[in-house]
Amino acid sequence: MAAAPGEIRLGTQAGRWLLAATVLGSSMAMLDSTVVNVALPTIGKSLHATLGGLQWTVSAYTLTLAGLILLGGALGDRFGRRRVFAIGVAWFALASALCGLAPGIGVLIGARVLQGIGGALLVPGSLAIIQATFAANDRPRAVGTWSGLGGVAGAVGPLLGGWIVVAAGWRWVFLLNLPLAAVVLAVTLRHVPESSDPAASGKFDVAGAGLAALALAGITYALIEAPERPSLAGPVLAGITGAVAFVVFVLLERRRGRASSATAPMLPLSVFGSRQFSAVNLVTFLVYAALSGVIFLLVLQLQVVAGFSPLAAGTALLPTTILMLLLSARAGALAQRIGPRWLMAAGTATCAIGVLLLTRIGVHASYLADVLPAVVIFGLGLAMTVAPLTATVLASADVRHAGVASGVNNAVARAAGLLAVAGLPAAAGLGAASYHSPVLFSAGFRTAMLICAGLLLLGSLLSAAAISSDVLRPEPGRPIARPECRTCCAVGAPPLEPEPQPEPARPR
Repeated sequence: MAAAPGEIRLGTQAGRWLLAATVLGSSMAMLDSTVVNVALPTIGKSLHATLGGLQWTVSAYTLTLAGLILLGGALGDRFGRRRVFAIGVAWFALASALCGLAPGIGVLIGARVLQGIGGALLVPGSLAIIQATFAANDRPRAVGTWSGLGGVAGAVGPLLGGWIVVAAGWRWVFLLNLPLAAVVLAVTLRHVPESSDPAASGKFDVAGAGLAALALAGITYALIEAPERPSLAGPVLAGITGAVAFVVFVLLERRRGRASSATAPMLPLSVFGSRQFSAVNLVTFLVYAALSGVIFLLVLQLQVVAGFSPLAAGTALLPTTILMLLLSARAGALAQRIGPRWLMAAGTATCAIGVLLLTRIGVHASYLADVLPAVVIFGLGLAMTVAPLTATVLASADVRHAGVASGVNNAVARAAGLLAVAGLPAAAGLGAASYHSPVLFSAGFRTAMLICAGLLLLGSLLSAAAISSDVLRPEPGRPIARPECRTCCAVGAPPLEPEPQPEPARPR
């Protein structure tokens, strides 16, 4: 029997069950994305897929997740967070089964689209359940535990993926979600209390969500398909459709942001009234575009060119994740003492150095000499960047808009990754022929890494020029929103909602 929402204590049996359900649910979605990246070369050989097919295998999931995640959070607030979370877990499991049984790359891509819909339902609900259900005094520790265990899942994901591909085959990367989802559903239905937002009212912004997804889909299709199509008519038309959909989306959200609108906007444009908020989201876009491009192409370079096994390729980025787990909280605390400006600038520049070192990876590359130094420097840079960036996102928006601000930043990070995976190979000259030629692929990989390093250096310059050193210091009479996620502050985490802040004392 589930306890009442808002009263569960972290150290009780009910608290442990609730934390287990939310951690396992969010980890399922996180593991899937990291594991699939490692399995891409094996999937390509098994299903005779082109480089474009592998891009779609990653992008199809991210597309629906990025386009619908804010709507998924709103559905949970309105109809019940436990209910929507459970539906998302079941949906994700069924889509995973379809992925694992896919006879061809087309079916796999379609199933990944369905997986993204399930992820958009379960990912926002995971943290929202913790926020709504744990007692206020235990909430920060619960979120920190959730974040830390999620970070561990992200760390073991590539290693687990490589082992599964070698030991059982790539289809089990998806099929293993079925027993995990069954456990999550059983624990959720028995031990997680239902909660919702009694103040949620008005119509859902379904049109806004549809336009956002159409914009991302059109632009993604154009970027992926243009290099592989003999005629550019289709990709150009798709790109124009996506651009028009984006413009209409912005106009619609602006109109719905007015107080008289009966439909709450999916993306309240008013949050971009803060110059700091706009700047930090642009830095987020640059950093996560580079990060996604590096992760997508590195595992291919290691297996296609350097001859690494899936297991060895899966462990290549493990030092980066470990460094983030160990240093993120310290970087966040340092940013609050000295300000995020120069820490973020130095961190993104350090990431750029690590990416430049990745260009040394070629045929017969050595992990210790060619890969490890690069990923260690890259990891140090990310640890210096991500936690201050997350804190700055929340601090640069009004306290009452902290949840919206984090959700917007989440969507920006995912959209950046989607567009990077879609467009970076074409920008680097990688096409269908390159994927089957180690020499051509290696040349394109080096170009792609130079582009990623350029994005990171641009992020460093923008951080130094536009981020204030005082943004994490509270203004007089205004409490500041600090992220509760202290263990591993990932922008890819679900939207955060801060602790209720006390009203400032009124002068007598």
